[in-house]
Amino acid sequence: MAEISGRWIPLNFVSLAGSARQAGLSAEIYDAMAMDHGYPRIEERLRSSGATYLASSALTSTVAEALKIMALAKRINPALVTLLGGIHPTFMFRELLESSSSVDYIIMGEGEVTLAELLTTLEEGGEPATVPGIAFRRGGEIVLTPRRPLMGCIDDLPMAWDLLEWEEYSYFILPGSRLGAIATSRGCLNSCRFCSQHRFWENSWRGRDPRKVAEELTYLYETYGVNVFLIVDEHPAKDKVRWEELLELLMVRGLPISLIMESRAQDIIRDRGILWKYRKAGVVHISLGAESTDQELLDSLRKEQTGEEVREALILLREEGIVSEASFMVGFPRESPESVKRTLQQAQSLNPDIANFMAFTPWPSMELHGEVGPYILSHDYSRYNLVDPVVQPAAMTLAQVESAINACFRKFNMGKIIEIMTMKDDFRRGYLLRASKLMMGSSFIMKKLAGGMLGTLPGKISEVKKRFGGE
Repeated sequence: MAEISGRWIPLNFVSLAGSARQAGLSAEIYDAMAMDHGYPRIEERLRSSGATYLASSALTSTVAEALKIMALAKRINPALVTLLGGIHPTFMFRELLESSSSVDYIIMGEGEVTLAELLTTLEEGGEPATVPGIAFRRGGEIVLTPRRPLMGCIDDLPMAWDLLEWEEYSYFILPGSRLGAIATSRGCLNSCRFCSQHRFWENSWRGRDPRKVAEELTYLYETYGVNVFLIVDEHPAKDKVRWEELLELLMVRGLPISLIMESRAQDIIRDRGILWKYRKAGVVHISLGAESTDQELLDSLRKEQTGEEVREALILLREEGIVSEASFMVGFPRESPESVKRTLQQAQSLNPDIANFMAFTPWPSMELHGEVGPYILSHDYSRYNLVDPVVQPAAMTLAQVESAINACFRKFNMGKIIEIMTMKDDFRRGYLLRASKLMMGSSFIMKKLAGGMLGTLPGKISEVKKRFGGE
């Protein structure tokens, strides 16, 4: 879904490449996905680079591809040193090192300081076991070094912005855009049992100086022409005073930029009196994690949120002219056709501008993983992607879960078409019409909207598609 709307910069690589430079090495960033490069092109790039080190990160759903690329790089140059980081490797380091010889070092947790220190140590012929925060093989055994504490300050990371191929990145929903990303904070203090962010960040939250954030946004706009930014924070508005200061700084600067972000329903309600500052600072799109409309389930997941809070937050965003998005999870162990129907009905009642229905995915790093273990039918990590269900509820098959998700997506979006076309808010109408056009141009999405009807589109969708054809 995200790839349909834009080409997103690998923000983590920007700071990690900067750390490699701090270690005295030259660095480059290769974003094969943004450039639509398959393995033949990737192999060409690896052969021509002459790199001494290859570093990558991995989600659960992408870890197999990361290992495949590292194995390819090793075949090209057996002396090349491979490094892997990210959430999945941090928690699954032992499994990865035991199952693959293509990765040499796993960098655990926050990577910038560890990467710089490890590279310096390797370059100087030092002892890797002295570097905190890594795991590696030695003599058939796995060496795990002591945990590295999180950085006290995240304001002055060495960002290698110049290494990005900026022309590759755009947000398709806003014509003429150049898309960037920025982190205004790191961490999460919530303890949702279906998520591993709070574990990865060790139940911490660190906010950046609002002035430094505003300066970075200004620099990227003036230097590279970036005018749309994804705010990647898990909880950007946690500190109201800090968040409002950032909004006010951006208002004063008056940059012609658009900001896309995630938030919490409680934060939107808390900020109801300053939502106009959100909009004036450039916030155009906010995504909320509704997750479920079953309060008992939400409580068991420690979501600490109610359906009514989500409803109130969505109303407030609509009143301020900010595009709203809400995500719902389907396919919990106790899911049933009736509970899926209730989820869809509640999503329609909440009426966000955009709704995502995602397969409940049991990340191996989340607290809930062991509890749902008996219901997990697939251990193919490439399916742990929020689209392919891998958990089979007691009352449904995997095929039924997938069909139910597709039906939720199809029915919600078909019901929104006329509403979007008749919106009086010019910005939201144009934004959502362009988003709908992008979806209709995606074979993946249209297969879901059409319900598998061999490409035959429902009449309402066909009608709207014809209308778009002349635009």
